Amino acid sequence: MTLITPQTLIGLAVALGVGLLIGVDRERRKGDLEQRSAAGLRTFAATSFSGAVAQLIPEPSLVPIGAVLVALLAAISHLKSRSPDPGMTTEVALFITYLLGVLAMLSPELAAACGACLALLLVARQRLHHFATQWLSDQELDDGMLLAAIALVLLPLMPAHPVYWLGGMEPRSLTSMVFLILSVQAAGHVGVRWLGTRGGLLATGFLSGFVSSTATVISLGAQARRQPAQSTLLAGGATLSAVATWVLALLLSAALSPAAAIALLPASAAGALFAVGAALLTFRSNEHDASHHVKTAAGSALRPTEALVVAVVMALVALLVAASLRRYGDVGLQATVALAGVVDAHSPVASLASLHAAHTISTAQFVQCALIAIGVNTLARCALAIVTGGTSYGLRACAGLLGSMACALATMYWIFP
Repeated sequence: MTLITPQTLIGLAVALGVGLLIGVDRERRKGDLEQRSAAGLRTFAATSFSGAVAQLIPEPSLVPIGAVLVALLAAISHLKSRSPDPGMTTEVALFITYLLGVLAMLSPELAAACGACLALLLVARQRLHHFATQWLSDQELDDGMLLAAIALVLLPLMPAHPVYWLGGMEPRSLTSMVFLILSVQAAGHVGVRWLGTRGGLLATGFLSGFVSSTATVISLGAQARRQPAQSTLLAGGATLSAVATWVLALLLSAALSPAAAIALLPASAAGALFAVGAALLTFRSNEHDASHHVKTAAGSALRPTEALVVAVVMALVALLVAASLRRYGDVGLQATVALAGVVDAHSPVASLASLHAAHTISTAQFVQCALIAIGVNTLARCALAIVTGGTSYGLRACAGLLGSMACALATMYWIFP
């Protein structure tokens, strides 16, 4: 005889609750009269509860027999449906509800979580249909499939050990960098669509900065030449690209060496917060010019070539940085990082993080050299802002970029005097 324990009562209660939760949504969608579906609130509650009882009774064959019976009843219900577009949602949900009832007796917490997720999925039916059929374009679907293939197929196949000709970086970590960059590109595309006209310009400055803050400053500078009246607002977008520089430096560091990312966090937070404040101040002071519309590209949101180029540059910089450290010590390391920072800030930071993960450099060396790379890159962006965008755009962008860097340096000096 099976003893009634608190765990048993909890399992039965969860099974009944899950069935009622899912059944409420199905009851509301049953329809009326001839179009009325077969399964509703009571059916789902009874199905989940029967799964719990089948698991509770000490007869191993009872659970699979119940599963077959539920699947058979769901199939009969589907075949007898008079709806012109019956679908399979209710039938599949009914079978899953039975399994959740069984699971509730084994792991009530997991069953409750799965039941809530299934109910949420059913409730969001219209939103999901709208997203899949109207909001999401064919090209965006292709982009999503590419990201899924990289994450689920390519990434697990990459070796997870350091490789000499990659400068001590792991192929899996380098592939993760490519996936991260492509994901940011996709998020940028979606973000600009969601923000619309009003926030489009500043969103472009921020999101494009994840790919290349230098290219963002140049692009907005060229636009300031064509539209001098909006140079202040464009300079705000250039300033906001500095936020992306700090955030991406943290993400790359965290992916390669979490300890290095924690050490860089105070400087990154200070620099990013200043850049956000300066950009938003520009936006508010020029609110009447915020109607500038930024069109999203009609083609793919992903630019795999750019991501691969960044990955190759990261590997080359990592190899060069490691060689300079071995041959010339700290001076060679700092000089190499500074030269690499002229072109791109993220590649030397990623290389330094990989060296830190391999315990080749200390945390202090990592933070110092990372700030050197970002600082040199900031000076290069300031010079390019003045050259490409003119005095008005250039000086305003320089104020934001240099202020962000100064806040980061002051924070690190305060922490490590």
